[in-house]
Amino acid sequence: MAAGGAVPRHVAIIMDGNGRWAKNRFLPRVAGHKAGIDAVRRVTRAARAMGIEALTLYAFSSENWRRPEDEISDLMALMRVFIRSDLEELVRENVRLRIIGDYRRFSDDLVEMIDNAVARTSVNTGAILAVALNYGSQAELASIARHFAEAAQRGEIDPAAIDANMIEAALDTRDLPPLDLLIRTSGEVRLSNFLLWQAAYAELLFTETLWPDFDGDTLAEAVATFSQRQRRFGGL
Repeated sequence: MAAGGAVPRHVAIIMDGNGRWAKNRFLPRVAGHKAGIDAVRRVTRAARAMGIEALTLYAFSSENWRRPEDEISDLMALMRVFIRSDLEELVRENVRLRIIGDYRRFSDDLVEMIDNAVARTSVNTGAILAVALNYGSQAELASIARHFAEAAQRGEIDPAAIDANMIEAALDTRDLPPLDLLIRTSGEVRLSNFLLWQAAYAELLFTETLWPDFDGDTLAEAVATFSQRQRRFGGL
């Protein structure tokens, strides 16, 4: 089935290349992360203007805890800055903020800020901005498997009844449209434990553009590429 020029309902982006962007300019890594926040603003605004219903951004993976402590602190500080500076725009523009992943591992004050931001936008009915924080797809699927195993052990479900629809309904992304397009920036060609189940039939696009250089035009090019692809979902 051809996409026929249609805009994807749900786009996800692995935002990669902040460090290389900074290194190319002889700047500290935090400068790359700051530039990456600017790219988030540009791209979320462009996605809304294009009519994309849901945009999911991979902001902090469950593996990012392996990074140096000072870089993690910088990333957490930038999350605080983004919430303080951009929450009112999200509210005003009718954007609903969603978080996927176990963000409650973060500091209490940051968790409170995130909870408040989600609550403030929960009544909005427009585009969805989903941010993956302390998210890992393998952990997501393992958690679902444990949940079903425990429910079966208690006699609440028949193991034979577990199917793809039940798993879909238990995913962190259960209230988002099916994933249509997954983009990774910076030239890396892997999914890095991001939306592995959800990407089963998504179109994948890998670009050499570093995340801080990504903008509305780059997103439009990605959507144009998506619109030219043939999506058969296993059929002819």
